[in-house]
Amino acid sequence: GTELPCLNEYLEGSMLSISQKSKRKKRERIGDGLDTENTPHELIHQWSPPHKQRVVCKGKENEENQFVLARRPRKRREFSGLSWDTLPDELLLGILSCLPLQDLLRMSRVCKRWHRLAFDESLWHSVDLVGNPQLDQALGQVLMAGVLRLRCPCTCIGEPHFTHTQHLRVQHMDLSSCTVSSPFLDDIISRCRRLENLSLEGLELSDWIIQSLSQNTELVRLNLCGCSGFSPDSLGEMLKSCSRLEELNLSWCDFSTDHVKAVVSNIPSNITQLNLSGYRQNLTMEDLKDLVERCPHLVNLDLSDSVLMTTSSFPILQRLQSLRHLALSRCYQIHPAALADFEKFPELQTLEVYGLVQDTYLPILSKSLPRLQINTRPFSGVARPTEATRRDRAMWGMTCRLVFRS
Repeated sequence: GTELPCLNEYLEGSMLSISQKSKRKKRERIGDGLDTENTPHELIHQWSPPHKQRVVCKGKENEENQFVLARRPRKRREFSGLSWDTLPDELLLGILSCLPLQDLLRMSRVCKRWHRLAFDESLWHSVDLVGNPQLDQALGQVLMAGVLRLRCPCTCIGEPHFTHTQHLRVQHMDLSSCTVSSPFLDDIISRCRRLENLSLEGLELSDWIIQSLSQNTELVRLNLCGCSGFSPDSLGEMLKSCSRLEELNLSWCDFSTDHVKAVVSNIPSNITQLNLSGYRQNLTMEDLKDLVERCPHLVNLDLSDSVLMTTSSFPILQRLQSLRHLALSRCYQIHPAALADFEKFPELQTLEVYGLVQDTYLPILSKSLPRLQINTRPFSGVARPTEATRRDRAMWGMTCRLVFRS
């Protein structure tokens, strides 16, 4: 049989044999004049980088010829990116504006510059602290950071410490049902001059706090539902100063007859939504007449739980040509059959008469008043930051960017 050629032998004329021949010739050219046993000193000098120090190895067997070791230089890797320190404040603020509240606070601990930028007032435009059980100094820091919207109902405020005496920038604030003492609440309100929407529902107030509210002449919505601890005089003075009020909730406060008269005598004439429910025998028919004469633009009026209201109030209420929402729940002196007279109110849209109409009579009443929605709003939303039927975290229709996540 035919024997296969050895793998180390190449065919004449093949590309592989040509390349091998050229390699051998190249080695022969390089080897001309070179010692076959020792590496020449001049050639190593030529190959070695000039900035590298030569290392000479000597030995007994190499006394005549010296070996020179050279290391190939490494290429330095140049960093082509940008450093955080080189970024301008405007760009860093744009990056920080995308962070949630907890991450923003962590970033503030990196260095002094980042701490300054992390508490820039542009980042603290709106803050929601619901879920934080104890605020203490955190509330003071947030307010001093220049927050415009602050939402923290049902929280324990504790003792907010302020490091300066400057006025706060806050315009919309919800402190409903918070745990806070009157002196610390007064310390907060006394620093406010630009409030437009405020809710202090369920809090124990004082004359000092009501007087501090008088300095916020831009108030549009004020919710003092269930509040107590202030006099009729301070209440009347506050209503005179806050002449831009459009929505006012004074329901179920610890009011006397004098408190009610202070309200109907000093309430701003441009008020459109008013809740005066819960005053039983303290709200009289004369008070209603004064109120209608003073506030002819009322759109939403709640007089629930006023047992002195009778059917004689209907002609008085009919003077309110813009009235669309009326609540007379548990006004027990109004006979259910008399409710059919509300057909004479052309602009009226909703009527709340809980406790006056039994469920069996409600279809008959609805048929006689086809234009009206009857008993569809069990809870009043006048001046309240968040209606009871809503589950979002907005206040007065505005959301907060920074939200506390427990």
